[in-house]
Amino acid sequence: MQKKLGTNVGGEMLEAIASAKDVNAQLVLADRNIQTTLLRIWRKLSLWEKLKLIFSLTFSFGEDTEISSEDLQELLKEDMLESAISGLRKQFPAVGQILISERDQYLAYKIKNAPGQKIVAVLGGAHVPGVKKEIFKEQDIESISVIPPKSKISKITAWIIPALITGLFVYAFIMNIQTGLNQLSAWVLWTGLLAALFTALCLGHPLSIITSFIAAPITTLHPMLACGWFAGLVEATIKKPTVQDVQNIQEDIFSLKGVLKNRFLKTLLVVIMSNIGASIGTFIAGTGIIRNLL
Repeated sequence: MQKKLGTNVGGEMLEAIASAKDVNAQLVLADRNIQTTLLRIWRKLSLWEKLKLIFSLTFSFGEDTEISSEDLQELLKEDMLESAISGLRKQFPAVGQILISERDQYLAYKIKNAPGQKIVAVLGGAHVPGVKKEIFKEQDIESISVIPPKSKISKITAWIIPALITGLFVYAFIMNIQTGLNQLSAWVLWTGLLAALFTALCLGHPLSIITSFIAAPITTLHPMLACGWFAGLVEATIKKPTVQDVQNIQEDIFSLKGVLKNRFLKTLLVVIMSNIGASIGTFIAGTGIIRNLL
C-alpha cells in the first residue's frame, strides 16, 4: 500500500475532490465530524479556560490577518508549523490536544483503513507532522470519537435554578398579582435584553438578535433548552456556512476577525454569546427577584 501525504492551505480539499473526479478515484472523507470536535473542546475546557479563550478572541480583534504569499510559504515550513502548534498547546492545552493531536490520530487511522491499494491523502499543513508520526502507531479511535457527557454538577444546576426561579414567580403571584407581573417583567427584560446585547456584540444578524430577546426569557426557565440554539439556527439559516468555512476553521478560530468572517464559527459565536448574555440576565434578574420577595 502506497501513501502520500501532501499539503496545501485553504483549498486543498476542493482540489482533492476535483482531482478525484478527474481520475475517477474513490473519495473518502477522513476527518472527524466537526460537531464532535467542537463539542469535545467545549466540554473539556474548564470555565476559566472558556473565558480565557473568549477574551483571547476578543483582544485579537485588531490584529491584521492578511498575509502575503511569501509569509504563507514561510508558514508552511515544518518548523514554523511545529512552533505555531506548540504555542497553541501551551496557551490552550485542551484545544491543541483535541483540535490538532486527536484529529492527527483520527486522520492516520482513516488513512490506514481506507479502501484500495494506492491511497493519496490530502491534508492541511498543520496535520502533516502529526499524521506522519501517528501513521505507524495504533489509535484508540473510539475514545476520540465520542462527546464527553456533562458533569453531574452542571446537570443538577441546570434543573435546580429554573425550578427555584419558577417557584419564586408562583410565590410572587400568590402574594400579589401586580408583584408577580413586576417580577416577570424584570425577568423578561434582563434575560432578553442581555441575550440580545451579547448577540449584537458579535455582530449577529438583526433577526438573530430579535430571536435572542424572545427566546431568552423562556429558555432560561427550561433546562433542556438554550437561547443560543435558536439564535444560532436563525444565524445559520440566514447566512448559511459553506464548505470553505468548515475547511478554514483551523486557521480562522484563533482571531476574532477570522471568526466573524467564517460563517460556521460566526454561528457558533452567536450561540455562545447569546447563552452568556441570557445566563448573566438570569443571575441579575434572579437575585433581584429574591431580594424583592425575601
